[in-house]
Amino acid sequence: MSATRTPREWRKPLALGAPPPPDEIPVTPTRMLHFFDPSNERMRARVASMAAQVDVLVGNLEDAIPSDKKLEARAGLIEVGQSGDLGETALWTRVNSLDSPWVLDDLIELSAALGERLEVIMLPKVTGPWDIHWADQLLAQLEARHGLTRPYLIHAVLETAGGVNHVKEIAQASPRVQGMSLGPADLAASRRMKTTRVGGGHPGYLVRSDPVPEDDEAPRPTAQQDLWHYTLARMVDACVEAGALPYYGPFGDIADPLACEDQFRAAFLMGCVGAWTLHPNQIEIAKRVFSPPPDEVAFARRIVEHMGDGSGVVMLDGKMQDDATYKQALVMLDLAELLASKDPELAEAYGLE
Repeated sequence: MSATRTPREWRKPLALGAPPPPDEIPVTPTRMLHFFDPSNERMRARVASMAAQVDVLVGNLEDAIPSDKKLEARAGLIEVGQSGDLGETALWTRVNSLDSPWVLDDLIELSAALGERLEVIMLPKVTGPWDIHWADQLLAQLEARHGLTRPYLIHAVLETAGGVNHVKEIAQASPRVQGMSLGPADLAASRRMKTTRVGGGHPGYLVRSDPVPEDDEAPRPTAQQDLWHYTLARMVDACVEAGALPYYGPFGDIADPLACEDQFRAAFLMGCVGAWTLHPNQIEIAKRVFSPPPDEVAFARRIVEHMGDGSGVVMLDGKMQDDATYKQALVMLDLAELLASKDPELAEAYGLE
């Protein structure tokens, strides 16, 4: 929460005529945030087919778009949003960074042209709560100008060392903060990390077993470590405390689906609700990984059925279940029910038809 606003002011709009801030962040299926280049005419022509496969479409206006294509990308995103081809799929955008010459017009023109069809604004390279405060005030003014009844939500991309250092303050900077994503490439550059990879591990970041006593020639096995574990854990904790949602960002090695799946699954197990998908072959990976396995959903249901009100201790298949595992089971069942409401195949797999 901003130190300059009292609790009584927290629920008030920041501009006359703007809708009130949200009480809670809506929780909907957001397993894959699928990025597309709206400056690409052929990609715009495939929007309807893309929308049918994903939970969220993200019109990218930032770094992946060359400087001489920025205006074309913005116009293309407006065309996509006004086309009506997205069905119920959510439309988000990653606008240009706050230090760029394009971001102000991004927000002004998109809000005027798309209104409430656009749900979430992704802010790249967020360095602290001050970035959220700036966007918070401007979005309230734009909502008031255009008579919107639903506030825009803000998604912070965590890709600077300063942002990681201020991650808790960012998460609590505004009721609009929908969530955060880890942006490993820009974060690596900000930290001066010595890697050119986009997400995933690195073969040089490892631990090695101790020497074998009295055998200098014995092999010493190594295990590759996760460069992003610390940052991801901090981000998840900050989001959970603030009632926001955490996401893994991009995995850049499109040709390595196995490593992509491993990275997504590690993020899922740590508490993330989804990840960015940059290529069609990553969509099915994200859908599979961020949907809990049917056997685990079935076991979670058994825990809840046997635990009753969640108190006490029971044994299931030789494993102790108590209040803590009961709460874990509820997390799994809530997610299964959420996803089953959108996906008939998952509803059948989870026994929730």
